[in-house]
Amino acid sequence: MATLVKICGMTDSAAVAAAVAAGADAIGFVFFSKSPRNVSAQQARQLANDMPKNIRRVAVMLHPDVALWNEVASVFRPDVLQTDAADFAYLNVAAGIEKWPVIREGSVSDDTSFPQTFVYEGKKSGFGETVNWTIAAGIARRGNMILAGGLDIDNVGDAIRQVAPFGVDVSSAVESERGKKDAAKIAAFVAAARVA
Repeated sequence: MATLVKICGMTDSAAVAAAVAAGADAIGFVFFSKSPRNVSAQQARQLANDMPKNIRRVAVMLHPDVALWNEVASVFRPDVLQTDAADFAYLNVAAGIEKWPVIREGSVSDDTSFPQTFVYEGKKSGFGETVNWTIAAGIARRGNMILAGGLDIDNVGDAIRQVAPFGVDVSSAVESERGKKDAAKIAAFVAAARVA
């Protein structure tokens, strides 16, 4: 089965179009005020308006307050909510929305229970921190793991071969400047993931 490829942190329509053209399986929109990739629910809705239905629209959050999540859920209408695992305890997520909890490196023990699909990344999001792939490979066998953090055009193939994740997630490595996606880099990343 082909590895799921998610391009995260969209802020303009050209980037969304580039990810769609490249064949991405999921496109992430960040709702976190401290991020250079932060968008409003209304902006995300407009950016995702022309996306094909087979590409998942992912709301990417970090400890959101209930009001922000409710606004994103009703205005943007994501297919998926991605946020830290603990956040799901207080958020009301409708049955039709997939949950992708973020499990952070260093927080996993032998008795950690994993959801069906989850994102595995470093201690901080959005900083390109690469996780230990040897440890990640063991965790990847415990569910549908989407590997994030520090992946780029040059290493995504090696990551897929070593870790065998369900999916891969990229953001900063496909940018020409912080918060601004590069169409050529998006296409190259997706192509490199597909070859692997």
